[in-house]
Amino acid sequence: MHYTVSQVANLSGVIRVPGDKSISHRSIMLGSIADGTTHVEGFLEGEDALSTMNAFRALGVRIEGPHSGRVVVHGVGREGLKAPAGDLDCGNSGTSMRLMSGLLAGQGLAATLVGDESLSKRPMRRVTDPLSQMGATMRTAEGGRPPLHIDPVTHLKAIDYELPMASAQVKSAVLLAGLYAEGVTRVTEPAPTRDHTERMLRGFGVDVKVDGRTVSLAGGQRLKACDIDVPADISSAAFFLVAASIAENADVTLQHVGINPTRTGIIDILRLMGANLELLNPREVGGEPVADIRVRSAQLKGIHIPEDLVPLAIDEFPVLFVAAANAVGTTVLTGAEELRVKESDRIAVMADGLKSCGIDAQPTPDGMVIQGLGHLPGVRYDGASIQSHGDHRIAMSFTVAALRARSAMTVNDCRNVATSFPNFVELAQTIGFDLKVHP
Repeated sequence: MHYTVSQVANLSGVIRVPGDKSISHRSIMLGSIADGTTHVEGFLEGEDALSTMNAFRALGVRIEGPHSGRVVVHGVGREGLKAPAGDLDCGNSGTSMRLMSGLLAGQGLAATLVGDESLSKRPMRRVTDPLSQMGATMRTAEGGRPPLHIDPVTHLKAIDYELPMASAQVKSAVLLAGLYAEGVTRVTEPAPTRDHTERMLRGFGVDVKVDGRTVSLAGGQRLKACDIDVPADISSAAFFLVAASIAENADVTLQHVGINPTRTGIIDILRLMGANLELLNPREVGGEPVADIRVRSAQLKGIHIPEDLVPLAIDEFPVLFVAAANAVGTTVLTGAEELRVKESDRIAVMADGLKSCGIDAQPTPDGMVIQGLGHLPGVRYDGASIQSHGDHRIAMSFTVAALRARSAMTVNDCRNVATSFPNFVELAQTIGFDLKVHP
């Protein structure tokens, strides 16, 4: 599948992007091991979250839906999961594989987690190393890559673990294993990362303590079912935040977006670049802060992105690179080596794509230096044929970049957009994108 996208005169409208992927994953995982029935609204019906749902069905959990974002999870309790009859297919979802490895480590059952070609290249030692320290028995393929085999163990022991790099997935995997460990498990992170796991565990009645950058919980606690209203995903909203910032005449409002402070790096960075963003009607839903975000055209400027914001925007950097290409001056990103091991090497792939558009984009081991073309009328870069390498965020980022191209842009290999944002094309067309899909 590929897209062709042409420049447009203006973008406008009010839209709501799909539910937060991180929260959707966790609602299924925690609902499955809770006592009672969990009702979820706003569930993301993308392939990644559906991979998690199907995996827990294979583990013996009865799950109804999704029906228009509504899901009902009939929890089996903390020891109620059953050994699966076959491999648990995580598809393209690193979140599914890493968090499930923690949750299954102490279940006393055997399981094998597999993924698609992209996921099978991604590193898993970052979770298997701390889980092995807790007493889990895990085996991977060569180089610490999937598939990931989990053997039954009788018990886990709590550990104090210092994350070598900021990663919400690793933090969450260790905390979920900690529910099944003897003693108090503590995880200390070098920089703040998204805290959806901690917030949702509290919603399920687990006593989670936070002291600075250390999160701890005692093993043996039971989860009590609850109702979850999933906010719109700020990682999906990010594409339209940048699109409305770089388009010449734009006024777009995104409704009910999650603005968890561990996820708002995209907003902070765009504001530093001079974006015209307003947060309207801020409120709290199910322990998660949400707001409507209005964004209008702005003259962006290049900046040196503060490293303390990098973990808070790690998934949004592909589209932030597009913002930088349309800014006046130089944008410098450092401290983002994690981008090298996502669904693709997002530093290399974005640099290659930007260069093919005529942008001076120099990759570095942990980031990129981009010389922006500015945002004045008539200042545009070349249209190009872009290879997304099957990475959904690369595909959507260059769809946004096409708004400022001189000629139509082709974005190839877009099938995986459905993994995180199943109605991306529809919403983009709603606010004015000239976007065509070619099977």
